[in-house]
Amino acid sequence: MTLDKVVAGPQAAVADIPDGASIAVGGFGLAGIPWFLIEALLDQGAGDLTIVSNNCGVDGAGLGLLLEARKIRKVIASYIGENKEFGRQFLAGEVTVELTPQGTLAERMRAGGSGVGAFFTPTGVGTLVAEGGLPWRYNSDGTVAESSPPKEVREFGGQPMVLEESIVTDFALIRAAVVDRAGNCRFHAAARNFNPPAAMAGRYTIVEAEKVVEVGEIAPDDVHLPGIFVKSIVELTPEQAARKEIEQRTVRTR
Repeated sequence: MTLDKVVAGPQAAVADIPDGASIAVGGFGLAGIPWFLIEALLDQGAGDLTIVSNNCGVDGAGLGLLLEARKIRKVIASYIGENKEFGRQFLAGEVTVELTPQGTLAERMRAGGSGVGAFFTPTGVGTLVAEGGLPWRYNSDGTVAESSPPKEVREFGGQPMVLEESIVTDFALIRAAVVDRAGNCRFHAAARNFNPPAAMAGRYTIVEAEKVVEVGEIAPDDVHLPGIFVKSIVELTPEQAARKEIEQRTVRTR
């Protein structure tokens, strides 16, 4: 019997995510985000969440919906982006934000999924990233309530490098273009972004798939994420799969 990880829908897939869970979420801005899993999680009602993602969506879309509903306690991300509510909550002391260099964030998730506890990188040496003091949480009066601690720095080959801890989360929510029933994933172009490392970081990874195929229909060399990292698959309708918004659309006259 062929392994089949497809579940009934987004609501069934996220039903067991509890309050206080940590969740890695794929996507970059709005590209490649798991639209329907995020919205199902919002409807499900889990709160006090720790989110690990490149950013926190935008106002009114993606992870921004969970933020506006006050479902997020902490965000580990690489930038605030164009989400005004994210910036407002951070500066008002309503959410804790651990800003991490973008490549370091991707590697922290990938390392967590690979069983690597920590790694050294030159990124951030000589800055607050290594020396500590980055504001993580503010008081309501604008003073710093919590800041980042200093990290270990060592030399390798004559180059100083900072120690970064890997990230492992309770769950991961990702989106892929084509997924077979065993969970092997292929992503399309730039939508590949943070989805593979986010999937690797999650102990229980859920993927929403634009298309589900039988095992063997994805050539081995085309598998971007092995199915061993995936626990559940949500098959989108063609109409749902066509939903691919962007933050800003810029056009020019031809």
